[in-house]
Amino acid sequence: MPLYEHVFIARQDLSNAQAESLVEHFSAVLADNGGKTVESEYWGVKTMAYKVNKNRKGHYAFLKTDAPAAAVQEMERLMRLHEDVMRVLTIKVDAHEEGPSVQMQKRDERGERRERRPA
Repeated sequence: MPLYEHVFIARQDLSNAQAESLVEHFSAVLADNGGKTVESEYWGVKTMAYKVNKNRKGHYAFLKTDAPAAAVQEMERLMRLHEDVMRVLTIKVDAHEEGPSVQMQKRDERGERRERRPA
């Protein structure tokens, strides 16, 4: 089955438990349609670059899935209809990376930034 990565943003006025229950809900939708969630991460409340639906912040969640296209389409459809979900991004990948995502790694583990060259 194809591999996908999903990121969605939920409203900022939800509690952490409610936001994490959304991850479980959408994982169950995938399971009901023949897919499975390989890994899920709750990134917490983060500030967005611009306002979305009059919200400046949102609960971010990340899912790594192994599911048929029909299951992913159904999950995305339900995410777009859900009143607490503001944005959804789904990307098809060749392979899932091992370990935590870049958002969950500590700054020290990410590696050094490139040096800026003088102009």
